[in-house]
Amino acid sequence: MFDPFAPGFTDDPYVQYAALREQEPVHENPFGFWLLTRYEDASWLLRSGHSVEERHVVSEGLFEQIRQDTFDGEVARMTGLSMLDRDPPDHTRLRRLVSKAFTPRAVQALRPRIVELTDGLLDDIEQAGQVDLVSTLAFPLPFAVIAEMLGTPPADHERLRKLTGIVVRSLEPVADRETATAIMDADRELSEMAREMIAWKRANPADDLLTALIQAEDDGDVLDDDELVAQTLLLYIAGHETTVNLISGGALHLLRNPDQLELLREDPSLVENAVEEMLRYDSPVQQSRRITLEPTEVGGVEIPAGQFVLVSLASANRDEGFWGEDADQFLVRRANARQHLSFGAGHHHCLGASLARLEAAVAFDRLVTRFPGLKLDGDVEWNGRINLRGPGRLPVTVR
Repeated sequence: MFDPFAPGFTDDPYVQYAALREQEPVHENPFGFWLLTRYEDASWLLRSGHSVEERHVVSEGLFEQIRQDTFDGEVARMTGLSMLDRDPPDHTRLRRLVSKAFTPRAVQALRPRIVELTDGLLDDIEQAGQVDLVSTLAFPLPFAVIAEMLGTPPADHERLRKLTGIVVRSLEPVADRETATAIMDADRELSEMAREMIAWKRANPADDLLTALIQAEDDGDVLDDDELVAQTLLLYIAGHETTVNLISGGALHLLRNPDQLELLREDPSLVENAVEEMLRYDSPVQQSRRITLEPTEVGGVEIPAGQFVLVSLASANRDEGFWGEDADQFLVRRANARQHLSFGAGHHHCLGASLARLEAAVAFDRLVTRFPGLKLDGDVEWNGRINLRGPGRLPVTVR
């Protein structure tokens, strides 16, 4: 029933998700993993304290066998060092070392710079008139912000963008050796680039996040070199890849729902709630994962211990059982939009949630008010990803 490789899935996965919610909301896939698609089940498991560490997987299903064979057994080398892949207390230690840069107060202090960057990008868009909104706004804004926060040295941004776009495919099913080889090669190159950035920053410390990571200490504990590389890459990649989808996807849904665009244009104070609805309606990260530590009953079905469970954030965010009959509608005034699961929940609630919200709110506040003639100007091309899904090209005109 769940086939992410089906033609058209990456353009619109919600048809499959709706069928699963109705017919088999706790889905045991023949490939050897489980999938949760209803809001209550997904929300509970994310908060339940089950593991994210894949060492707890005991099932030898086809999913795990193909993954290990495809990646030549190198899956372990590519995971396990970042806070995203660790349980408490390791996760708590790593998160505490970087969390000060992402407090609401610290993030709000970035607003003037985000406004400045956004206005500069919109100047270029106005001059061009017809643009791809992904390459002219959705990508460069969050990329510039996280690069400045980290304080990274001048780098080949196009190369970094290409490499991170390849590496994030490791977050979804990969069944062909060519793609797996490209992911492993990109991971090695990015790791080397991160080591060079860290070496440069050791020689050129400043008031930035990368310097803070290098100097961070928690009760005598510091990040070792591999952990430092892993946290740097996590922040670099997660700091822009997900927000690219939020801004591009949000713009697309405003343009496809002109009545909602007009509501936002007439009342700019709706922008923050509109961003929450964008996050709910089309989650920038479509799935999260947990590994059961003990036999666990979910939705009346027992999942054995040691099982790899995919939590469909995207499906949960469209569950009529929670959101009501209008769950499939995009409504910028939705009262409970902020209850979406797009940032996860529990220990692993997204560290950069407040930053993503701010970047998107500024981007849409400036974009909508500045360009009353904004409209689609061609066919949308999706990025072809199953997990970090979003428009890969969004042609618009502002005239």
